[in-house]
Amino acid sequence: MLFSGATFLYAFLPTVLFLYAAAPGTKAKNYVLLLSSLVFYFFGEPVYVLLLIFSSISDWLHSLYIEKHRGERKAKIALISSIVINLAMLGFFKYTDFLIGTVNALFGASIPKTGVPLPIGISFFTFQTMSYTVDVYRGRAHAQKDLGTMATFVCLFPQLIAGPIVRYVDVAEELESRKHTLENAALGIRRFAFGLGKKVLVANVMYEVTVFFRDSGDKSVLFYWLYALAFALQIYFDFSGYSDMAIGLGRIFGFKFPENFNYPYISKSVTEFWRRWHMTLGGWFRDYVYIPLGGNRTTKLKWLRNIAVVWILTGAWHGAEWNFVLWGAMFGVLLIVEKLWLGRALEKLPRFVSHIYVLFIVLISFTVFNADGLSGVVRDIGGLFGAGGIPLVSAEAVYYLRSYTVAIALAVVGATPLPKFLYGKLSEAPKTVLEPLATGALLILSTALLIDGSFNPFLYFRF
Repeated sequence: MLFSGATFLYAFLPTVLFLYAAAPGTKAKNYVLLLSSLVFYFFGEPVYVLLLIFSSISDWLHSLYIEKHRGERKAKIALISSIVINLAMLGFFKYTDFLIGTVNALFGASIPKTGVPLPIGISFFTFQTMSYTVDVYRGRAHAQKDLGTMATFVCLFPQLIAGPIVRYVDVAEELESRKHTLENAALGIRRFAFGLGKKVLVANVMYEVTVFFRDSGDKSVLFYWLYALAFALQIYFDFSGYSDMAIGLGRIFGFKFPENFNYPYISKSVTEFWRRWHMTLGGWFRDYVYIPLGGNRTTKLKWLRNIAVVWILTGAWHGAEWNFVLWGAMFGVLLIVEKLWLGRALEKLPRFVSHIYVLFIVLISFTVFNADGLSGVVRDIGGLFGAGGIPLVSAEAVYYLRSYTVAIALAVVGATPLPKFLYGKLSEAPKTVLEPLATGALLILSTALLIDGSFNPFLYFRF
């Protein structure tokens, strides 16, 4: 079930809101959220609901044991057990067939793949539960005594399948007691509406361009660059829009989820870009991998190793294909280069030059990200630079460029802080009138396009 689907918007969500409002007290409201979250997940993965329940029970038991024996060797063993179980689940469902395929390709073997489908959101909820047990072990969080409350945290449908990656410490107090106000509800609805608009009005339109490109038999250098730009805009508005919807839903239910995007395309360096893009994932790897490995407070060689490990893992987290590993490794190298040499030079360059550098890197990187394996990387990157005698311009490229110029221009502007600034200025005086009108209009327009259109994918379901 998608947040941007009619079933969710006009059947599931209203029912949940009614039951939630009718439930007396925080504990009852938590159980409404838990049961509705299991139903939500059941729509997409009926069998894997059991996996979600198992993950909740496993980490609940482990955390209780860790807290009981904190400071003892038993606590460390329990922590390792919890991490192994989570990584085993993630590894089996996400990477088994990838490893089998790699072995078959390297050694000419014919080991049959499992064909087991990837549980939706497993990359997100395993990271959330691992951070929970680690925080309990470190003493940053108290173990949750109530299984229902723990399961509510793990299964909470606003952030279950696509983030942001919410840590237990972020919502621990709100799970026990939270306030519901009209102001918070209004903020949540507005944030959800903007996220829905990002997804439906921008990301889905950019997706059309990428589909036309893939289906085309008349490719050219221009068409490859148009595709790269469209995909970079699609993935930003798709994922940041979904994060906005999740944050908005959380606010409606009394939770304040962490921000996940902060206009990454205005960055002046790759380092800054990754401080602004998928911030909860970056923070997770920093706190639970990079710093425990020693961070930058070690020898230069180990520091470089730490960066390499984090970025190879970041690439692999996004997908079980070699192009994702290459994508992560590429950013690892770029970050090392910036930290050692290029960073100071970028600070001295004119602002527009550093922006062009970042956008060029981003377009190349997302072309690698969206390629069909390593052979696809070679083909698509080669296409950007005219390899293999690809013409500079084609009739189809010109046609689609003309057809989507306005949409792309609006998307480019929408990826900057300008719309937020203008909206703030517009709604300063008659805010009480314009805000609900703008929010309502956005919801109606997005819904109309959802009903009328056929393009409504969500990229991060693949990961």
